[in-house]
Amino acid sequence: MSNQENFDPILKELQQKYKAIDQDTHTHLEGLLYSKPITYWDYIQTDALLNLQIQRTTLPDEMVFIAYHQINELIFKMILWEIQQVAENEKLDAVYFENKLMRISRYFDMLTTSFDIMREGMAVEQYMKFRHTLTPASGFQSAQYRMIEFASTELINLIDFRFRATIDRDTPFEHAFEHLYWQAAGKDYNTGKKSTLLVNFEKRYKGDFIRFMQTYNTKNLWSRFKELPAEDQKDENLIKAMRHYDYTVNITWVMAHYNAARHYIESGTGDGEATGGSDWKKYMHPKYQRRIFFPELWSKEELENWGQNV
Repeated sequence: MSNQENFDPILKELQQKYKAIDQDTHTHLEGLLYSKPITYWDYIQTDALLNLQIQRTTLPDEMVFIAYHQINELIFKMILWEIQQVAENEKLDAVYFENKLMRISRYFDMLTTSFDIMREGMAVEQYMKFRHTLTPASGFQSAQYRMIEFASTELINLIDFRFRATIDRDTPFEHAFEHLYWQAAGKDYNTGKKSTLLVNFEKRYKGDFIRFMQTYNTKNLWSRFKELPAEDQKDENLIKAMRHYDYTVNITWVMAHYNAARHYIESGTGDGEATGGSDWKKYMHPKYQRRIFFPELWSKEELENWGQNV
């Protein structure tokens, strides 16, 4: 065999690989004789992916709405994948941290600009018809987005401003969960009654959320940042990346979402309410809940004016 000398080093490496996991190299090589060549459509699972868009109506633009939100969820998955690598990195430094943050920010930049698809890519009349088949579902119920928030900052920064003084690190996660900022979108704090939107969401995901909150309690992005050496915490590029991520997620992306929602909800062809029945303006606009992942990296003036000028 003319390429024998090229194969020998590879075979030795394969033997070392399989020996390390107590596997027989010959068996694995023999398996290659019968395996099929990979194709793009098999690798990406194209057929399965393109069969996930199931409309509830006959209105054509509902397909845009479904596919768009599924794409968002895929991007959220990519964001969580990048955050996980920061959370679990045992040799974290400023350069690696910055690189991952900018990757994540680019995903959110894509999400932000993609709202043009929603705002300009669907006929208002069609949306205002098929939206009634979605009640009481809502984009509010994106579990992955909630996980991104939990993985980005300390839990106190996600607590409703009205209750932050009563919650600290010794507070049970169950209690903290009941006072997260987004509870205000579907809960009457005077009576404790929750909307169907919130009841359904918690029935499906509350257990997952509590476990995720516990997991990321000490390895969220802000916690990992504080573990860095003092010199790395002063790295200008890293601080810039942290601030960029914070602003992109909590103002730029949120406002793009807000404006897209307003385009349809305030079109004059519906009842002016979100599909889940939430007070969508006070829930979504950053000037109300003032969601900030890294408040220590912003000046007092910046914090006081958060979301005011957008």
